[in-house]
Amino acid sequence: AMLSLTDIVMCSSTIPKALCIFWFHLKKISFDECLVQMFFIHIFTGMESGVLMLMALYCYVAICYPLHYSTILTNLVIAKVGLPTFRRGVRLIISCTFLIKNLPYCRGNIIYCDHMSVAKLSSENIKVSAIYGLMIALLIEGFDIPCITISYTMIHWAVVSLSSADAQQKALSTCTAHICAIVFSYSPAFFPSFPTILGAIQSLHLANIYLLLPPTMNPVIYR
Repeated sequence: AMLSLTDIVMCSSTIPKALCIFWFHLKKISFDECLVQMFFIHIFTGMESGVLMLMALYCYVAICYPLHYSTILTNLVIAKVGLPTFRRGVRLIISCTFLIKNLPYCRGNIIYCDHMSVAKLSSENIKVSAIYGLMIALLIEGFDIPCITISYTMIHWAVVSLSSADAQQKALSTCTAHICAIVFSYSPAFFPSFPTILGAIQSLHLANIYLLLPPTMNPVIYR
Protein backbone atom coordinates (compact mmCIF):
# COMPACT_ATOMS: atom_id res chain seq x y z
CA ALA A 1 0.00 0.00 0.00
CA MET A 2 2.84 2.40 0.82
CA LEU A 3 4.54 1.58 -2.48
CA SER A 4 1.30 2.13 -4.41
CA LEU A 5 0.66 5.46 -2.70
CA THR A 6 4.22 6.58 -3.45
CA ASP A 7 3.90 5.62 -7.12
CA ILE A 8 0.53 7.37 -7.48
CA VAL A 9 1.76 10.65 -6.00
CA MET A 10 5.02 10.55 -7.96
CA CYS A 11 3.17 10.11 -11.27
CA SER A 12 0.48 12.62 -10.34
CA SER A 13 3.08 15.35 -9.90
CA THR A 14 3.46 15.46 -13.70
CA ILE A 15 -0.16 14.72 -14.71
CA PRO A 16 -1.58 18.31 -14.51
CA LYS A 17 1.06 19.70 -16.85
CA ALA A 18 0.81 16.70 -19.16
CA LEU A 19 -2.96 17.23 -19.49
CA CYS A 20 -2.44 20.92 -20.25
CA ILE A 21 -0.03 19.97 -23.03
CA PHE A 22 -2.28 17.33 -24.60
CA TRP A 23 -5.63 19.10 -24.18
CA PHE A 24 -4.80 22.78 -24.51
CA HIS A 25 -1.35 22.74 -26.20
CA LEU A 26 0.08 24.80 -23.33
CA LYS A 27 3.68 23.71 -23.66
CA LYS A 28 5.22 26.33 -21.39
CA ILE A 29 5.80 25.87 -17.69
CA SER A 30 6.58 28.59 -15.19
CA PHE A 31 9.67 28.38 -13.06
CA ASP A 32 7.65 28.00 -9.83
CA GLU A 33 5.53 25.24 -11.36
CA CYS A 34 8.70 23.44 -12.38
CA LEU A 35 10.10 23.75 -8.85
CA VAL A 36 6.92 22.27 -7.35
CA GLN A 37 7.04 19.41 -9.83
CA MET A 38 10.72 18.81 -9.09
CA PHE A 39 10.04 18.88 -5.34
CA PHE A 40 7.39 16.16 -5.45
CA ILE A 41 9.22 14.00 -8.00
CA HIS A 42 12.38 13.88 -5.92
CA ILE A 43 10.61 13.45 -2.57
CA PHE A 44 8.61 10.44 -3.70
CA THR A 45 11.45 8.96 -5.73
CA GLY A 46 13.46 8.96 -2.51
CA MET A 47 10.50 7.64 -0.57
CA GLU A 48 10.06 4.78 -3.05
CA SER A 49 13.66 3.77 -2.39
CA GLY A 50 12.96 3.84 1.34
CA VAL A 51 9.80 1.76 0.95
CA LEU A 52 11.70 -0.87 -1.05
CA MET A 53 14.26 -0.98 1.75
CA LEU A 54 11.51 -1.48 4.34
CA MET A 55 10.00 -4.23 2.19
CA ALA A 56 13.38 -6.00 2.16
CA LEU A 57 13.35 -5.93 5.96
CA TYR A 58 9.78 -7.25 5.88
CA CYS A 59 10.91 -10.18 3.66
CA TYR A 60 13.72 -10.90 6.09
CA VAL A 61 11.39 -11.01 9.09
CA ALA A 62 8.78 -13.07 7.17
CA ILE A 63 11.34 -15.71 6.17
CA CYS A 64 13.59 -15.79 9.22
CA TYR A 65 10.84 -15.36 11.84
CA PRO A 66 7.70 -16.77 10.11
CA LEU A 67 5.84 -17.47 13.35
CA HIS A 68 6.39 -14.02 14.82
CA TYR A 69 6.41 -11.56 11.92
CA SER A 70 2.73 -10.63 12.36
CA THR A 71 3.45 -9.59 15.94
CA ILE A 72 6.77 -7.92 15.09
CA LEU A 73 5.52 -5.94 12.07
CA THR A 74 2.29 -4.49 13.41
CA ASN A 75 0.55 -1.54 11.75
CA LEU A 76 1.99 0.74 14.43
CA VAL A 77 5.54 -0.44 13.74
CA ILE A 78 5.06 -0.01 9.99
CA ALA A 79 3.76 3.53 10.55
CA LYS A 80 6.71 4.34 12.82
CA VAL A 81 9.26 3.27 10.20
CA GLY A 82 7.30 4.63 7.23
CA LEU A 83 6.93 8.17 8.57
CA PRO A 84 10.69 8.78 9.00
CA THR A 85 11.17 7.59 5.42
CA PHE A 86 8.83 10.35 4.24
CA ARG A 87 10.37 12.95 6.56
CA ARG A 88 13.84 12.08 5.29
CA GLY A 89 12.83 12.92 1.73
CA VAL A 90 11.11 16.17 2.71
CA ARG A 91 14.04 17.46 4.78
CA LEU A 92 16.64 16.67 2.15
CA ILE A 93 14.72 17.86 -0.91
CA ILE A 94 13.30 21.06 0.60
CA SER A 95 16.85 22.36 1.17
CA CYS A 96 17.76 21.43 -2.40
CA THR A 97 14.68 23.27 -3.68
CA PHE A 98 15.62 26.46 -1.80
CA LEU A 99 19.14 26.28 -3.25
CA ILE A 100 17.69 26.08 -6.77
CA LYS A 101 15.15 28.82 -6.05
CA ASN A 102 17.82 31.30 -4.93
CA LEU A 103 20.03 30.94 -8.01
CA PRO A 104 19.91 33.69 -10.66
CA TYR A 105 18.50 32.56 -14.02
CA CYS A 106 18.43 33.58 -17.63
CA ARG A 107 15.50 32.62 -19.82
CA GLY A 108 15.85 29.11 -21.16
CA ASN A 109 14.08 25.95 -22.21
CA ILE A 110 13.37 23.31 -19.57
CA ILE A 111 12.67 19.88 -21.00
CA TYR A 112 12.56 18.03 -17.70
CA CYS A 113 11.99 19.43 -14.21
CA ASP A 114 14.63 17.65 -12.21
CA HIS A 115 17.35 19.10 -10.00
CA MET A 116 20.28 19.36 -12.40
CA SER A 117 18.21 20.21 -15.50
CA VAL A 118 16.87 23.29 -13.71
CA ALA A 119 20.20 24.18 -12.08
CA LYS A 120 21.98 24.21 -15.44
CA LEU A 121 19.81 27.13 -16.54
CA SER A 122 21.40 29.32 -13.88
CA SER A 123 23.84 32.02 -14.92
CA GLU A 124 25.85 31.41 -11.75
CA ASN A 125 28.21 28.66 -10.64
CA ILE A 126 26.11 25.65 -9.62
CA LYS A 127 28.90 23.66 -7.97
CA VAL A 128 27.33 23.89 -4.48
CA SER A 129 23.94 22.77 -5.78
CA ALA A 130 25.48 19.90 -7.74
CA ILE A 131 27.48 18.69 -4.72
CA TYR A 132 24.41 18.90 -2.49
CA GLY A 133 22.37 16.91 -5.03
CA LEU A 134 25.08 14.25 -5.11
CA MET A 135 25.11 14.15 -1.30
CA ILE A 136 21.35 13.61 -1.24
CA ALA A 137 21.66 10.68 -3.66
CA LEU A 138 24.47 9.18 -1.59
CA LEU A 139 22.57 9.63 1.69
CA ILE A 140 19.41 7.99 0.34
CA GLU A 141 20.77 5.28 -1.92
CA GLY A 142 23.89 4.82 0.19
CA PHE A 143 21.67 3.83 3.13
CA ASP A 144 18.85 1.95 1.38
CA ILE A 145 20.88 -0.23 -0.99
CA PRO A 146 23.23 -1.60 1.70
CA CYS A 147 20.21 -2.33 3.93
CA ILE A 148 18.55 -4.23 1.06
CA THR A 149 21.81 -6.09 0.35
CA ILE A 150 22.28 -7.07 4.00
CA SER A 151 18.65 -8.21 4.26
CA TYR A 152 18.94 -10.45 1.22
CA THR A 153 22.30 -11.80 2.33
CA MET A 154 20.72 -12.91 5.60
CA ILE A 155 17.69 -14.24 3.70
CA HIS A 156 20.03 -16.24 1.46
CA TRP A 157 21.74 -17.90 4.41
CA ALA A 158 18.39 -18.61 6.04
CA VAL A 159 17.04 -20.23 2.85
CA VAL A 160 20.21 -22.29 2.32
CA SER A 161 19.91 -23.65 5.84
CA LEU A 162 16.41 -25.05 5.14
CA SER A 163 16.45 -28.80 4.66
CA SER A 164 13.37 -29.08 2.44
CA ALA A 165 13.49 -28.04 -1.23
CA ASP A 166 9.81 -27.10 -1.06
CA ALA A 167 10.48 -24.84 1.90
CA GLN A 168 13.35 -23.20 0.02
CA GLN A 169 11.14 -22.66 -3.04
CA LYS A 170 8.37 -21.17 -0.91
CA ALA A 171 10.81 -18.84 0.84
CA LEU A 172 12.31 -17.66 -2.44
CA SER A 173 8.86 -17.08 -3.96
CA THR A 174 8.18 -14.64 -1.10
CA CYS A 175 11.03 -12.46 -2.36
CA THR A 176 10.51 -12.76 -6.13
CA ALA A 177 8.00 -9.92 -6.46
CA HIS A 178 10.11 -7.63 -4.32
CA ILE A 179 13.27 -8.34 -6.33
CA CYS A 180 11.38 -7.51 -9.55
CA ALA A 181 10.15 -4.26 -7.99
CA ILE A 182 13.74 -3.36 -7.04
CA VAL A 183 14.94 -3.97 -10.61
CA PHE A 184 12.17 -1.85 -12.16
CA SER A 185 12.65 0.92 -9.62
CA TYR A 186 16.42 1.27 -9.49
CA SER A 187 17.32 0.58 -13.14
CA PRO A 188 15.45 3.60 -14.63
CA ALA A 189 16.96 5.87 -11.96
CA PHE A 190 20.10 6.08 -14.11
CA PHE A 191 18.21 7.51 -17.11
CA PRO A 192 17.95 11.19 -16.11
CA SER A 193 21.75 11.33 -15.91
CA PHE A 194 22.10 10.64 -19.63
CA PRO A 195 21.67 14.14 -21.19
CA THR A 196 25.37 14.69 -21.75
CA ILE A 197 25.69 11.25 -23.35
CA LEU A 198 22.58 10.99 -25.49
CA GLY A 199 21.47 14.57 -25.96
CA ALA A 200 18.43 16.44 -24.68
CA ILE A 201 15.61 14.81 -26.67
CA GLN A 202 16.72 11.22 -26.10
CA SER A 203 17.21 12.02 -22.43
CA LEU A 204 13.65 13.34 -22.19
CA HIS A 205 12.22 10.02 -23.39
CA LEU A 206 14.38 8.11 -20.92
CA ALA A 207 13.32 10.44 -18.11
CA ASN A 208 9.69 9.63 -18.92
CA ILE A 209 10.51 5.93 -18.51
CA TYR A 210 12.09 6.78 -15.15
CA LEU A 211 8.75 8.19 -13.94
CA LEU A 212 6.36 5.78 -15.66
CA LEU A 213 7.99 2.33 -15.57
CA PRO A 214 7.97 1.60 -11.79
CA PRO A 215 4.35 2.80 -11.20
CA THR A 216 3.23 0.84 -14.28
CA MET A 217 4.99 -2.40 -13.40
CA ASN A 218 4.52 -2.51 -9.63
CA PRO A 219 0.73 -3.24 -9.79
CA VAL A 220 1.48 -6.02 -12.30
CA ILE A 221 4.17 -7.49 -10.03
CA TYR A 222 1.96 -7.34 -6.93
CA ARG A 223 -1.31 -8.33 -8.67
